This record gives sequence, C-alpha cells and structure tokens, in this order.
Amino acid sequence: MASRGIRTIIVVDDLKFHLLAAKERLKNQYNIIPAQTMEELFELLEMTRPDMILLDINMPDIDGFEMLRAIKDDFRFSHIPVIFLSAQYDKKSVSKGMRLGAVDFVSKPFSDAKLIERIEMQLNPALREDLLPVILAIDDNMSLLKSIYNLLCDDYRVCTLPRPEKLKDLLRSLTPDLFILDCNMPIISGVELVPLIRSTPGHEETPILFLTSDGTADNVYLTMNTGACDFLVKPVDEVILREKLSTHLQDYLILRRIRSIAEAAL
Repeated sequence: MASRGIRTIIVVDDLKFHLLAAKERLKNQYNIIPAQTMEELFELLEMTRPDMILLDINMPDIDGFEMLRAIKDDFRFSHIPVIFLSAQYDKKSVSKGMRLGAVDFVSKPFSDAKLIERIEMQLNPALREDLLPVILAIDDNMSLLKSIYNLLCDDYRVCTLPRPEKLKDLLRSLTPDLFILDCNMPIISGVELVPLIRSTPGHEETPILFLTSDGTADNVYLTMNTGACDFLVKPVDEVILREKLSTHLQDYLILRRIRSIAEAAL
C-alpha cells in the first residue's frame, strides 16, 4: 500500500481513456494504478496490495463478473473490496455482482464527489460501521440476548430487546435489517409480534428468524405460517446461525438495493 496513509486503488477498464480520466479525477485523494486486462490486474496484485479495486463490467475478453469471481477465488486477494464502476447498472447486473461479492455499484457517468463518497464508505471503518446490517434480537432471556450479541457483534450491529411489548416504540427510532424472535415470551409472543413488524412501513419483507426451544412440528408450522423466513431450535449451533443470517440478509439487501435503483430511475 502507498505510504503516508494514501490509499491505493487499482482501476480496471479496457478503455485507456477511461483509465486516464479516473486517474486524473482521483489523483488528489488516492494512489491510482490502471489495468486494462485481468492479466494486468493479477500482475499488479502480485506486486502490491491495493486498498480497493474499481472494476468495469463490459470488457471484450473477460467481463467484470468473471474478474470478480477470480479475485474472490484467490484467498490472497479475496478480502479486497471491489466496487463496480460501470454503465451497466440494471437490476440483473447489481444482483449478480453483489452475490459474487461486490461491495457497491457506481453508475457511469458519475460525479467525483459521489464516487469518492462511496469509496470512503468502504475504506473508512468509522463510516463502514454505519453500513453494517442491523439485527434486532427479541427474547425475555437476558443471558441468551447477551450470547447473541457477543456472537454476532463483530459482523453486525446487534440490538437486543428483553421486553417485546416495547417493540413498537423501538421501531420509531431503529430500522433493523433482520429480526430474531423467541416464540414464547410473557405479555406478547413472537408470533404476535410478526403482524406488528409487517404493519410497520419498510418492514413488509424484512427477514424474521425464530429462535426457540419449542421445535415441535406444530410450532414450526405456526411460526413459518406467519411469514417468518426461518426457524432454529435452541441451543442453536453457531455456524448454522451465521449461515442462516448471511443467506437471508444477502437476499434481502440485494432486493433492497435493486428497488433503490428502480426508484432512482423513475
């Protein structure tokens, strides 16, 4: 990486004009290294460790999706954040890119300020903290809530609520990306919370995962019939919980991203 705190970014585009323009527009903020092919990109990756890669999609030999797949398949480089910088900004492309591991899309043409803002969101830990998915765990068992928090706090913004009757008030100031609910709680059950969640604007399709000690077939049917996305029985395996959260959050966040693109196009 470049010295004195200057971030290094590799920009990949088959058109030299675009590479020169990107370097000129970003040179005051970053150390920009251009690459026109995947071969050039991987030669550069062997010699330097960039903070980020900006990647075009439409290229003649190997497109950006295949390049991204190759980056993520190499354990030496898979941690490097990749932003697609492309005129190909349709729903299908965004969904495919995010599933392959892109952290963001910026559409061409773009303003310098917009691009720098999106880059900084990924490179600045303080700003990136605000991008972490928010998980709200609701359970009357404080020990369980503490365990969930300790288990997930490194990867998510975890909020806990031991009094489910307070959920309506909490949703006025918090917008979770996923809910973890217990079934059997005093005053109001997890099953009874689902209609409250679904009637809150913005949470019509937010993933809801039930985590409960009652794993009977009747209870599974009851909870899943409310519109929950999954059901896990306590005590839950850490690996399974993480896999479930990752899958449901990825699908939901991709859907939300696609909708934001559609709304912006109106």
